[in-house]
Amino acid sequence: MQFIVVLRVLGLLLMVFGLTFIPPWLVGSMMGDTDLRPFEYSFLITFVLGLLIWIPLRNHRRELKLRDGLLIVVLFWVVLGVIGAFPIYFQPMLHINFIQAVFESVSGITTTGATVLVGLDQLPRSLLFYRQQLQWLGGLGIIVLVVAFLPLLGVGGMQLYKAEISGPMKDNRLSGRISETAKLLWLVYAGLTLLCAFLFKLEGMSWFDAVGHAFATLATGGFSTHDASFGYFNSPTMEMTAVVFMLLGATPMALHYLALREFSLRAYLLSSEFKFFMLLVIVLYVLMVVTMLFDMPRIGWLHDFRWALFNLVSFITTTGFSVTDHTTWPYFLPVLLITTALIGGCAGSTSGGLKNVRLLLLTRQGLNEIRRLVHPHAEFVVKMGGRAIEPSVISAVWAFFSAYVFVFVLIFFAMMMTGLDMVSAYGAAIATLTSLGPGLGTVASNFASVGNGTLIVSIVAMILGRLEIFTVLVLFLPMFWRR
Repeated sequence: MQFIVVLRVLGLLLMVFGLTFIPPWLVGSMMGDTDLRPFEYSFLITFVLGLLIWIPLRNHRRELKLRDGLLIVVLFWVVLGVIGAFPIYFQPMLHINFIQAVFESVSGITTTGATVLVGLDQLPRSLLFYRQQLQWLGGLGIIVLVVAFLPLLGVGGMQLYKAEISGPMKDNRLSGRISETAKLLWLVYAGLTLLCAFLFKLEGMSWFDAVGHAFATLATGGFSTHDASFGYFNSPTMEMTAVVFMLLGATPMALHYLALREFSLRAYLLSSEFKFFMLLVIVLYVLMVVTMLFDMPRIGWLHDFRWALFNLVSFITTTGFSVTDHTTWPYFLPVLLITTALIGGCAGSTSGGLKNVRLLLLTRQGLNEIRRLVHPHAEFVVKMGGRAIEPSVISAVWAFFSAYVFVFVLIFFAMMMTGLDMVSAYGAAIATLTSLGPGLGTVASNFASVGNGTLIVSIVAMILGRLEIFTVLVLFLPMFWRR
């Protein structure tokens, strides 16, 4: 383990993150916020701290090893969660403790969208913009953004990229150089965000709301600038635009790049994971509609069907936007909606959950095991996209699934130990581990009423979910720290 190199990179990353306090300060200045000191203090603390770490170690330039990359990613997300809480904690009108501020910060950067804040419509614009920006930066991963520019600073980026990016197959690149891959992914991400913001503006949002909700939509985050979330606008066109861009956010950014480069939908049609994801959305929507037809009053069906589609896409992409109170629907539907977040979107996207590629591989492997009962001596190969999948990948997927279930159960019981009832604990565990945001019971709309114990468990769950569990758990192995 190269601790000096790890600290040097951490100092660089802190300085980069310190610069992210400038845009909210500028927005607040333009929109009339009277007290911008929280962002000024936060910038000075973060940038100076990063500088103090980096200056003594600036000449220690070595290629990062895999273990170095894993440690840097985990350290940065933990430190970032604490540092990112400063502008929230320093706000004089919020009256929240530091644990609540860290929860809000971690929720933003992990694109969870769970919040302890109420009265959003009265909060300073700078703070509201900062929350939305946090989600946008965390959507594709600040580490991936920095990797695009690390070669300029003398730091290899491959190990950081592999530790940060989601999914079971992490070596797929769009370009020969890892920094070029990161740049291409961020160009696509930024381009889709701009398009989404422009459409929201055309449909009637202010520029402030349009940019803020575009940030959260592409990041599949779910923070809003209003307490009523997306329901504040009560606009079918805005909702359908959000549905499209939530689905785009939950689709691998690499697919968007390939489709744009070829100016064709061929990349989507050849992707087994994308087709499986869209089929799953259609099947679940039909199931919701059928349930509504039998269990809900006929008055308002059209509104219910529209809201069902929005909420389904919002939950399965782990965005967490809401347009209506889903907990008032027949109880099967809220439980179904929140459980879809366990699946999540596609690997290489901004959404959380297990990812559809893992579910697809497990399904095909399971079918092969059933076929083997009929033909015990036959050799069955799991294929995806016409190519055979290595057995090691299948084993890794099974291992991840097992670890995910085990961690979920631990978090569920930990939530109950902090005082939540069973329904609320189930909802909170899914909401935080999958980066969904809204839960069930007392955490259906926010986490403002829960204690610090629940918030601490939630912070751990959000970081575990964002870094896909193994990246964090590996640090607890004694062999990780041996030379």
